[in-house]
Amino acid sequence: MEHKNRILVVDDEQDLLEILKFNLETEGYEVSTACSAEEALTLNVCSFDLLLLDVMMGGMSGFAMAKRLKTDPATAHIPIIFLTARDTENDTVTGFNLGADDYISKPFSIREVLVRVRAVLRRTASPSEQQAPQVIHYQGIEMNLGKKTVSIDGEEIPFTKTEFELLHLLLEERGRVFSRQELIDRIWPKDVLVLDRTVDVNITRLRKKIGRFSKCIVTRLGFGYYFDA
Repeated sequence: MEHKNRILVVDDEQDLLEILKFNLETEGYEVSTACSAEEALTLNVCSFDLLLLDVMMGGMSGFAMAKRLKTDPATAHIPIIFLTARDTENDTVTGFNLGADDYISKPFSIREVLVRVRAVLRRTASPSEQQAPQVIHYQGIEMNLGKKTVSIDGEEIPFTKTEFELLHLLLEERGRVFSRQELIDRIWPKDVLVLDRTVDVNITRLRKKIGRFSKCIVTRLGFGYYFDA
């Protein structure tokens, strides 16, 4: 059974908690929330794969909570991303000295948070998790990288190798614009002459196959393509 990464978000802003929870769950993560460090510490923290932790909260600060977790052998391994409205060099240094894996300053874009979360989880995954067949979820799209299959809303759709690799790349790096040349370099064999038109044709076919998600593959005129999550 596929392992869903579990994320705990701790922040005293209820609106922000709900926005982060919704967007992270849309990405396929299992998300729990807490409005304070004290509330978070009543949970089974060692069951989570990542913490998103606000620095400035009433009561115990995010830094104090992180210090407690990093000195406990049961929770010391859990990666932490700090969220903070304070963006001074001293705070950043303090965060990293406490063992933070990343530091995001408010206000931030949801896309930035998702990219940082993916990067930290990929970097801190155990060797067995990295070698396991991965499954990428985005709403009704499911890509099984081990079996090389794609399902749309539960129905398996046949993909060519090129279409599969295109969708994999665009989904894996959602929000990043790829030029046609970048796609050619990343997807096609080096000894094959590929024209820009070939890329466009494959993108058109890919859009047809992913049905209601076709609008997610966006053309940025003069630049290339990206998957708009």
